[in-house]
Amino acid sequence: MRNLSPFVRNLLILAAIALAVVLLNLEVAVATVGGLMRIAFFIVIGVVAYFFWRDFGRREIETWSTRAAVVFYAAIALAVVDLGWWMLGHPSGRNALVFFVVAAICIIVAVRTWRDQRRLV
Repeated sequence: MRNLSPFVRNLLILAAIALAVVLLNLEVAVATVGGLMRIAFFIVIGVVAYFFWRDFGRREIETWSTRAAVVFYAAIALAVVDLGWWMLGHPSGRNALVFFVVAAICIIVAVRTWRDQRRLV
């Protein structure tokens, strides 16, 4: 066992866990935990983004014009809704294309607004 590589050891541990899940019929529990982890991950991303905004972005954005701030915040809000739709809905095909187009537009609008405001200062 000492000469066993860490990769093979980890694969054996993963296989043992998978075997236990199948033998004990825990597929529903694993799916439930996976769903809860997905929701928790989305909440953590939101909290980290809020702390980043609170520490750095808020002071700078307060100096912008009202129109620029509204456009910037609207782009960020739409991006968050779009990301939530992706994480909870699992879109494919045309819906996935719509996700990427909306995400790209949100990023372009937010970055362009930010750069325009930085250029004016």
